Amino acid sequence: MRYRVLVTDDIDPDGLALLIAEPRLQVDEVPTLPAAELLARIPEYDAIVGRSASKISNELLRAATRLRVVGRAGVGVDNVDMTTATELGVAVINAPAGNTVDVAELLFGSLIALFRHIVRADSSMHAGRWDRSALLGNELKGRTLGIVGVGRIGSEVSMRAIAFGMDVIGYDPYVGDERFRALRIRRAPSLEALLPDADILTIHTPLTSETTGLIGRRELSRMPSGAVVCNLARGGIVDDVALAQALQSGLLRGACIDAFAQEPLPAEHLLRTLPNVLLTPHLGASTAEAQRNVAVDVCEAVRDALLHGELTRSLNVASVTGTEWRDLQPALLVAQRASAIARALLLDQGISIIQRVRLRVSPDLVGAGAALLSATCAGILEGVIDDGRLNLINARAMAEARGIELSIGELTDKDRTATVDVSLGGGVREIGVVAMAPPGGVARVTRIGAFHVDVTPRQTMIVLTNNDVPGVIGRVGTALGDAHVNIAEYHQARLAQGGEALAAISVDGVVAPALRERLLALPDVRTATIVRFGSSTEPAAVA
Repeated sequence: MRYRVLVTDDIDPDGLALLIAEPRLQVDEVPTLPAAELLARIPEYDAIVGRSASKISNELLRAATRLRVVGRAGVGVDNVDMTTATELGVAVINAPAGNTVDVAELLFGSLIALFRHIVRADSSMHAGRWDRSALLGNELKGRTLGIVGVGRIGSEVSMRAIAFGMDVIGYDPYVGDERFRALRIRRAPSLEALLPDADILTIHTPLTSETTGLIGRRELSRMPSGAVVCNLARGGIVDDVALAQALQSGLLRGACIDAFAQEPLPAEHLLRTLPNVLLTPHLGASTAEAQRNVAVDVCEAVRDALLHGELTRSLNVASVTGTEWRDLQPALLVAQRASAIARALLLDQGISIIQRVRLRVSPDLVGAGAALLSATCAGILEGVIDDGRLNLINARAMAEARGIELSIGELTDKDRTATVDVSLGGGVREIGVVAMAPPGGVARVTRIGAFHVDVTPRQTMIVLTNNDVPGVIGRVGTALGDAHVNIAEYHQARLAQGGEALAAISVDGVVAPALRERLLALPDVRTATIVRFGSSTEPAAVA
């Protein structure tokens, strides 16, 4: 069988060559087409490969009756209607690793420019001056580089830092000790422990609800005087206002910033006025090599998807048997959210590294076990990794790469339907969460640990344990009301009268982290865990 591939948006020739060299592919290379013309042509193709200029809309996807694969030569897929692609069984593939080296190199280029006053030196020379005596710089050698996020890019940064003769300390609660040892990174047990040792702090994490505002006024105040802060990851991880104030006060020596909460950065932004800040307009992936790398990566993946059914790089659909994809959506969603609940509970018990995952499903879901296990892994890894978009296809491989032991089995109760039982373990601790997701019905969490509950996992869930005494529910409700948190459902469960009780509270919106401390301060409340379910847990594109 011969497949037709439409290539548009000026894909790098090295990537295009991989497709052209395959005799089973007919490749048509065209410039970026107007929407109407692309819509007219798309029914003839099995795959389309492009960048961001061509919009893969709902209308286009529904007209593309032969389309099996969409390839995006880059990281973002904002130009692709993921919901429709998933519904129609169209795999969406991107290239998340193509800019790894580029970001690491830009970091050190920025640091050297800052420490050696290269921008000022160049400007003064072009202005006809010779300001050598005023441009005394410093070496990177011997300084301590603190890396927050030891993933794909953080690892590349660490190797280059060691080559510069720097001491490297890192914080990443989701990466095992063996990885730290292999990279020769001294492990910090917490962000708070890393900050006082970091002469230079660099961030390499995704932007999630957990990392938004991760480096703020309090964190900056813990850094040594004269430190440098670098953010080449995502805007919003570092509080721009707090950073500017720390730079103005002299607490920090300087900063290198490539990513901003608002892009383009407003002309009047305070950071633009500070002489000790090196600013770049989000150039992390802006190299010819990165563009070539993403083209090669995506074209190779599209080729393998068409010819071999290889979808490990797909961002959306997992194959299932015995049930329709549409009917499986609630189960995929609830498996991911059940594992997110268990992960958060373990984290609050001091277990940050998940070592084992056990998933058991009811007989009617056995044919979808692989997809449900991937969804479970996605719930564990969401907000943890920086390897592009997390998805149902790659989540399992990513979990295994981190040394997590995975197992899947069937529930022994043959009468149960639409049920997933997720257990996560780390060290000697283990927590199980059971949930039900009937097709066309409402997903429910039915057990947390030993406690039987009945609550829908909406935007945010609060899980409390408390002494089973009168007044606790009222005090908790008052605390939430005072914090303007709207309760959707409140389910209280206990094992025995007067013993320990558990409350599963489904609430609307985002809950401020400070609320947890207020809840813990209430009489008879033992533990409080806040679980925020990200938008990526939507069933149409678990990512």
